[in-house]
Amino acid sequence: MAPTNAYAQYANNKVMAASPAELTLMLYEGAIKFCNIAEVAIEKKDVDKAHTNIIKVEKIIEYLRNTLDMSYPVAQDFENMYSYLDRRLVEANMRKDVEIVREVNEHMHAIRDNWIQVMKKNGLKVPA
Repeated sequence: MAPTNAYAQYANNKVMAASPAELTLMLYEGAIKFCNIAEVAIEKKDVDKAHTNIIKVEKIIEYLRNTLDMSYPVAQDFENMYSYLDRRLVEANMRKDVEIVREVNEHMHAIRDNWIQVMKKNGLKVPA
């Protein structure tokens, strides 16, 4: 098996074996990763790479919004937050504004860190 295929299989297995809480954490981590890539791309004037990675963050936010269970009152707070981040990402992409991407990235770090605390408080496994 080629190394690329082995890594893809490992990544697939990791996702398939993850709990819903772990999957959410993976999505937050992915959004942070793509924000980081977009920041560097904007600084290097690589418009295509910046666009591609901002779109990836937008898609993660869209997925998170679409999977909210609105029967819980806190879901509306998440909807408001995700809606704001989505608007900022659109603006960042139109302007290729690194400061907006940094703002979104900071929010994603805070959301991720809070999610980890929620997982720990609920006795859920937090991947290293």
